[in-house]
Amino acid sequence: MAERKKVLLRLDPAVHDALARWAADELRSTNAQIEFVLRHALTEAGRMPRDAGRIRRPGRPRSGDPD
Repeated sequence: MAERKKVLLRLDPAVHDALARWAADELRSTNAQIEFVLRHALTEAGRMPRDAGRIRRPGRPRSGDPD
């Protein structure tokens, strides 16, 4: 898997809190939730790159899982 890009993101505190609660509800980190939402928006807009890697499933990885 290619190295992941690091991005500084400034958010309104209320938006961050809402994302953090949503992420917790779906057993994701806030960072993973942001990526999930961005990927969904890219797919809906028809702009998701074909070569984009897979997103990790929510929750803890199963033992022996390559992700």
